[in-house]
Amino acid sequence: MNNKSDQDGKKRIIAFINAENELAANVIQLAERYSCQGADSLFLYNYTGEEKSREEFLAVARQIDKQIDIPFSVGIYVNRFEDAKKALYTGASQLVIRKALLPSQRELKEILSRFDQSKLAIEIDMMHDFQTADQLNSFYQQGFGTAVLKHVERTPRLEEAIAGCMMEVQIRDSLVRHDIMELISIGKVSGVATNYFESEEKSIYRAKKGLRSQNIAVELFESSIAFSDFKTLDNGLIPVVVQDYRTSQVLMMAYMNEESFGKTLETGKMTYYSRSRQELWCKGDTSGHYQYVQELLIDCDKDTLLAKVRQVGAACHTGNLSCFYTQLAKKEYVDTNPLTVLTDDYNTILDRREHPREGSYTNYLFDKGIDKILKKCGEEATEIVIAAKNPDAEELKYEIADFLYHMMVLMVECGLSWNDVMKELANRR
Repeated sequence: MNNKSDQDGKKRIIAFINAENELAANVIQLAERYSCQGADSLFLYNYTGEEKSREEFLAVARQIDKQIDIPFSVGIYVNRFEDAKKALYTGASQLVIRKALLPSQRELKEILSRFDQSKLAIEIDMMHDFQTADQLNSFYQQGFGTAVLKHVERTPRLEEAIAGCMMEVQIRDSLVRHDIMELISIGKVSGVATNYFESEEKSIYRAKKGLRSQNIAVELFESSIAFSDFKTLDNGLIPVVVQDYRTSQVLMMAYMNEESFGKTLETGKMTYYSRSRQELWCKGDTSGHYQYVQELLIDCDKDTLLAKVRQVGAACHTGNLSCFYTQLAKKEYVDTNPLTVLTDDYNTILDRREHPREGSYTNYLFDKGIDKILKKCGEEATEIVIAAKNPDAEELKYEIADFLYHMMVLMVECGLSWNDVMKELANRR
């Protein structure tokens, strides 16, 4: 739940997950599935006021942030400013507060003043507490950016309230009495949050295709070039190079025909054509190692595809992550790619934590604990400041390298990965 729809004019299907009295593993697994299978964003909520339950829920939200690639919002019971801060620090794009559970005026005022409107939503039960446009706008004037309306009936009165609302409007509905079309087609509604697609038999991709056929602007995974414009081989196939979308590691190579290409776009799962079996095959149907497509590109000659995917498990039938694991020849070279260097160094530090080595300076720092690690980070930061005053950049690069090493030790000590940090930076764009 963010303002993406305001920016691109497209309406969103938002999957909501009620985490109250639900096992953490089930919530995480469901969030991952929604992320892979076409949801535009997630709404996770647990409005219980009990402190322990709230902290456990926020821990689950932090874990979900590590696993998924779509924005998510959290709904929790907020009693004080610290509760709101903790909720947004999970990585959530938005905090949803129920109107019936608003904190005291003093705490609410601090929350509204400290966070941007786009970060705050108010959830309103329209069956028991119907709000007119003027009443909704009073929340906008306070500092809320989104209204999440639940228990709605599509009536002229509701449409009038939504039409006059200054906030982004979303409707939360299980789609028992309504269908998604009648709710999402209301003029200013930017998205519908639902748990209707919890069953794997119900496809978000298929629902979006149906909405598009009714001229509803939704985010569809579709090709900008028709398959007929590709330069295929004589047998009608086109080779596909498959990459991990995060690391850019090449995973495998296969072939597609027009039908498998269309199936990939329709389902979001990489589907190929088997030359040996002369049939379509969806990667993962047998092994469970699905490839969820993130991006498809074509080369300059339009005769080779590049697929960037989220790989579940191993891509290779041998159990290796990549099919390209047999080295034929190698020339020694210095790898200066920041992605691989920092990742490799981080993994080495993590390995030292899990498998200590006698005499290791890294293990010495872990043994001394967080205070020693923080002291070293502070010292190295100071060294950077001193070196930066020196016109010789050679000294500065050494100090920055020292700081990055100690910072990575701190990251491992605190359970943070490079992916966590990069995702936070991406969220700030």
